[in-house]
Amino acid sequence: MVTINPLDVILWTLRRNEKDVVNLYDSLSPVMQIATGGSMLNFGYWNENTSEPIIAQKNLCDIFGEIAELEKAESALDVGSGLSAPALFWRDQYRKLKLFCININYNQLQFSGPQRNLEFFNSTSTALPFSSNSVDRVLALESSQHFKPFENFISESKRILKKSGFLVLALPVVLSETSIRNLGILKFTWSSEHYNLNVVKDLISSCGFTITDEKLIGKHVYDPLANYYVSNRANLQHSIKEKYPDFVEKILNKSILKMKKASEDKIIDYVILKCKL
Repeated sequence: MVTINPLDVILWTLRRNEKDVVNLYDSLSPVMQIATGGSMLNFGYWNENTSEPIIAQKNLCDIFGEIAELEKAESALDVGSGLSAPALFWRDQYRKLKLFCININYNQLQFSGPQRNLEFFNSTSTALPFSSNSVDRVLALESSQHFKPFENFISESKRILKKSGFLVLALPVVLSETSIRNLGILKFTWSSEHYNLNVVKDLISSCGFTITDEKLIGKHVYDPLANYYVSNRANLQHSIKEKYPDFVEKILNKSILKMKKASEDKIIDYVILKCKL
């Protein structure tokens, strides 16, 4: 049984500094793994043929890779790489692509040995250990909502990207400043910055990027994920409660239901942005 102090979770979520994010993911990432049956830590992209989370997560990685034009790239940084499952997915899809996994959380970078076309760096997103004009792609798949100052990450991406390169982001966003007040329980359980879509786009533009592709895909993310959880809650609840206290699953369930409602009410969305210099 994983021991979690509710006060710690609240403090990690409210403060959201780098150490807090590491602690939060170390403590709660296994909940996502239990719920999805895999090591990808994203919400996934669901369509009419998607039956389970791991398929949705691979769908999202596939769509993201196509938007990023990874088939034309030689090198890419996966910033906030989590357990490196998306990087492994892209590595196997794009055989010539060299991937660098960047993660502030050293515990998530543990592998049993060298990996083909993968290298791992324990580093912050705002001070990337790469030379200027050296990589073809900077990728942040459902991770940049944790980066702050956000503009420092964008500036670093601009510095290390080749002039022909792309910065590609996928992240949950709120749709207006007033939306934050309507998040309800998500204000406390959405364990990242609550970035406003227009603010994100303005910061990207102010750093010298042009947004060439913008896809709002929240209806393929939040609603079907919530529907899956509700339909399978009995089994998921049993699996989660084998390793976590009861309150963890109860809060997770309330958060997922609120997430669906916030999506339906156009308070939150999920955006993929492709940016070039």
